[in-house]
Amino acid sequence: MPLKPELIGKLDAPVARFGYNPSAWSQRIPLVVLAMVAFVIATYMALYQWRLISGVWDPVFGDQTQKVLDSDVSHRMARWFRVPDAALGALAYLGDAIYGLAGSTRRWQYRPWMVILFGIDVIPLGIVSALLVGVQAFVLGDYCFPCIITAIISLILVYFAYDEVWASLSFLWQAWRRTRSPKVLWDAFWGRPSEQLEAIAQTLIGEKGRPAVSPDSIGAGNRAASS
Repeated sequence: MPLKPELIGKLDAPVARFGYNPSAWSQRIPLVVLAMVAFVIATYMALYQWRLISGVWDPVFGDQTQKVLDSDVSHRMARWFRVPDAALGALAYLGDAIYGLAGSTRRWQYRPWMVILFGIDVIPLGIVSALLVGVQAFVLGDYCFPCIITAIISLILVYFAYDEVWASLSFLWQAWRRTRSPKVLWDAFWGRPSEQLEAIAQTLIGEKGRPAVSPDSIGAGNRAASS
């Protein structure tokens, strides 16, 4: 089975599709900073919804923000989830920051479960935030500037997160496609090391468009090893 020992455990190895490492700190630190900014803004709005503060400062739309936070839509969501919608957003942004800090700079391969949980937190949040801004415009007729800021941040977080999620899902897909073994796929998901999975990962690693190991060179060997 072809394997390049110098790439085993190399935490800064780039992914060939992108030409860079999607788990690098240079990718994750900006995401963490933005998530914490959104967490602070969402917490500020949640404090108003809990009536722990008397108002929300909005330099653009004035008291429209409070109308949005006190709207029937907002109250309905609070009844469904038992907490204000801004508090749910704050919790999700805090989760983004925590997941952004967890794991090594090759966690797309060594901790796929963590990256997938990270993606489940980030990507739906971006979609929901954009939808809620649409509700403000077309249903309520009022605008919430802090909500718009957090929605923009959510979409930026999706941009920063998608490549790492793609790398982990591609790794899992290749593990399944080349072995058809549920056990190998399960080991890959939890990041259990093996020479077989390392060889599969090396078909994804490399300079942009040039994987370190040719995908065609490992298919048959891996299927035989997993049977």
